[in-house]
Amino acid sequence: MTAPRIVITGIGGICALGTDAPAIWSGMRAGRQAIGPITTVPLHELKVRIGAEIKQLPEHGLDRKRLVTMDRFSLLASIAAQEAMSQSGFAVDDANTHRVGAVVGTGVCGWEAIEESYRAILLEGKPRTGIFTVPRVMPGAAAGQVSMTLGLRGPVFGATSACASSNHAILSAADQLRLGRADVMLAGGSDAPLIYGILKGWEALRVLASETCRPFSADRNGLVLGEGAGMVVLETLEHAQARGATILAELAGGGMSADASDIVAPTVEGPSAALQACLNEAGLAPSDVDYINAHGTGTKANDRIETEAIKRVFGAHASKLSVSSTKSMHAHCLGASGALELIACVMAIREGIVPPTAGYREADPECDLDVTPNEARRRDVRVALSNGFAFGGTNAVIAVKAME
Repeated sequence: MTAPRIVITGIGGICALGTDAPAIWSGMRAGRQAIGPITTVPLHELKVRIGAEIKQLPEHGLDRKRLVTMDRFSLLASIAAQEAMSQSGFAVDDANTHRVGAVVGTGVCGWEAIEESYRAILLEGKPRTGIFTVPRVMPGAAAGQVSMTLGLRGPVFGATSACASSNHAILSAADQLRLGRADVMLAGGSDAPLIYGILKGWEALRVLASETCRPFSADRNGLVLGEGAGMVVLETLEHAQARGATILAELAGGGMSADASDIVAPTVEGPSAALQACLNEAGLAPSDVDYINAHGTGTKANDRIETEAIKRVFGAHASKLSVSSTKSMHAHCLGASGALELIACVMAIREGIVPPTAGYREADPECDLDVTPNEARRRDVRVALSNGFAFGGTNAVIAVKAME
């Protein structure tokens, strides 16, 4: 039996670049770096105080009774999910609710609630935490909150694999459709890591940039953390056509792998295997790919190894690819990054524009791909890949292509 084709019919997002997908894409096209001093949380003695924060949330229609049960990462996921579903034009009702689900990835779960609890008990001497601490903290809370926000009663679960969480969630959601467990799936990721305890932990790793994120630039000195969420609506091609939906792109396939090597240091072999598996599943030759949205964190090791993996898989075609890291603009949103970067891939296909790697200043001979420095470029993009290579050595790559 031929597996059903999976298509994308809605996208939604929120991050420092904008509070909806059009604003995010506009910022990406412009090469705008939404990275600056963190102003919304107490940072105490932190050495690194920059990030990509959402200064003000949009109107979202969720009442206070719901909000007190939600951590920020769940709220961001719900906002992005509402936008994606609205764009898709699909209406959830009693007749179809059990055929609609959601998979939401996250990297660090509800640390806002954890930190509030630590402060209440250890600093303020309170005898107990907030009553909703546990449901706010759960890594799967965002998926549950999305299902309640939109009334989804099909397959609903979370995915957590650090920076690859979004890509794993999206590919898992596509599997639900291929297996016939659902007709429509919302999928993506959300994270809100601009919390003192999280930032303190990342600071200890000595991988945070002191000024801004400059992926692939020879003078890069680390990553910058950001907050955000991205969601897409997936459905089978047959289902989308039957209801007359506007199809934004086709999810052509995906590839997953594990380094099985080191908890933080990446290998070339793991990312290479995920890239090759993605091409194989999507039925693509290396020469079919026009654009890669790189994992591109801005650390010395990650960018060098990702470059080597791309060259290993794509061979001579690697020099003809357009590559960029949009983390240079929205920063590293951990479990949300892959979903935000998939928005970039979908829009690159639809508009024929490759978003840039912002902040690029100096060529690095070890990162000698065409990384689209500083300015967006017009190019006919028929096929795009989104790379997700995470701590723990978990890798997931997604291929999207123009509808034919």
